[in-house]
Amino acid sequence: MKRRQLVLTMTLAAGFLISGCGNQGNEDHKNHQEKSQSKNEGSHQGHENHLPNGDIQELTASMDVLPGFLDKQPKEIAAIYAAAPKYKELLESMPCYCGCGGSAGHKDNYDCFVAENKEGGEIVWDDHGTKCGTCLEIAAVSMSESANGKSDLEIRKMIDEKYKEGYAEPTPTPMPAS
Repeated sequence: MKRRQLVLTMTLAAGFLISGCGNQGNEDHKNHQEKSQSKNEGSHQGHENHLPNGDIQELTASMDVLPGFLDKQPKEIAAIYAAAPKYKELLESMPCYCGCGGSAGHKDNYDCFVAENKEGGEIVWDDHGTKCGTCLEIAAVSMSESANGKSDLEIRKMIDEKYKEGYAEPTPTPMPAS
């Protein structure tokens, strides 16, 4: 039942993102980040870290405690964030095609949601994914396909094929083993 619920949630989230966000090219994503940064400056008191690119990072006690920056986000986005740590290895094998490799130094799609997993179980969340339909869609589709039984390599090939044209350069993510 749990797997079914996850597949349904991720499928709904992916559908929401595809219909609501559309494709953001690298320039659109950069402009969106700049607008978000200037609009939100000074309004995120209590968050742990403001990055130069406008992203916010927030520390929580565990993967079960979602960051405060999700409070005003749609439930579909919060669902993707809640699932991301459970699919850490998968998302670390998926590249992101929004341009965050250059703008935020991300190495893979997991970095769009989680900046660091601490030894004691604490998590440093990154709000980058809340501002980017490409990041969210890659994560939602990857997790849903994994729950449906596809291998990491099959999912990676599907993601690479889908985003090979019209998107930014992918993050420098190594290909998963077969």
